[in-house]
Amino acid sequence: MDIFFSIIVPVYNRQDELFEFLDSIAKTSFNEPFEVLVIDDGSSVDLSNVVRPFIDKLNLKYLKKSNSGPGDSRNYGMRQAMGNYFLIFDSDCIIPEDYLTTVSKSLKEEYVDCFGGPDDSDPSFSKVQKAIDFVMTAPITTGGIRGGSEKVTKFQPRSFNMGLSREAFLATGGFAKIHPGEDPELVFRLWKLGFKTQLIPTAKVCHKRRVDLDKFHLQVSKFGATRAILNKWYPEYAKPTFWLPTLFVVYTCFSVLISLLSTIPIFLLFVYSLLVLLSAIIKYRSLVVGFLAVKALYIMMFGYGIHFLETTIILLFSKKEPQELFPKLFFK
Repeated sequence: MDIFFSIIVPVYNRQDELFEFLDSIAKTSFNEPFEVLVIDDGSSVDLSNVVRPFIDKLNLKYLKKSNSGPGDSRNYGMRQAMGNYFLIFDSDCIIPEDYLTTVSKSLKEEYVDCFGGPDDSDPSFSKVQKAIDFVMTAPITTGGIRGGSEKVTKFQPRSFNMGLSREAFLATGGFAKIHPGEDPELVFRLWKLGFKTQLIPTAKVCHKRRVDLDKFHLQVSKFGATRAILNKWYPEYAKPTFWLPTLFVVYTCFSVLISLLSTIPIFLLFVYSLLVLLSAIIKYRSLVVGFLAVKALYIMMFGYGIHFLETTIILLFSKKEPQELFPKLFFK
């Protein structure tokens, strides 16, 4: 089949991110027609000045709407799009010039209705961004689980780098109101309807994740809570690996408590932290990034692990729906 791509990117404020994103798309080596839809999700700043320089460079639509969250904004964009295949990105991504060519070639060789690609770092990243990128993607952390280490043909695409056919969108209605977690929730519904998902390992984007460590803690805490909700909704897709951060928290606390009796547990924890430190130093050739990566690791494990456990317990003993118990994790 002939594929016409519609690139969908929701944005809330973030003028600098949007400019970098559009600039990267404008430099694509792809020589077939495609369109770009920027969905302004109720920004409090004027983004038209950012979009205007790219009007002549791209087949670009700038759509403004009231704030309703990234998932609903993506749905809005897909309803307005002309393409038969949607490429969904976060506004803090930089798209390599060969990305569209890579995806087009892959889909022509083996078509799939939903795919995901890995995230990568960029030399322009700050030290904190590099540290966060490391713990979110490195095989030595649980971040590796969400990247290339998952089965290629049973991959859970993430909405910062996701492809979705129009057919799959119409069949599911797109993203739900939960956030974060709207991307795996959509994948689970796709699987239930018989659609296949796949990882395209070469379809990488640079995901800048413009957050500091405090915001990162809030983000991963929400990830843990929404994962518990998804386990309740879709128990058939729950994995033992989702408990790894919680087990890490328990082991860390246990190691500290018994350190006066035995130093072996805390020594093993030190060795693991040292491996993370050295791995990050080797990858980024920076001692500072190495120590920041260790700090980010513990922020990720404790933020995700504690809130995953807490939410799981609450859902187990409460008769209320998650929307009532955790309204901040849902858009109206």
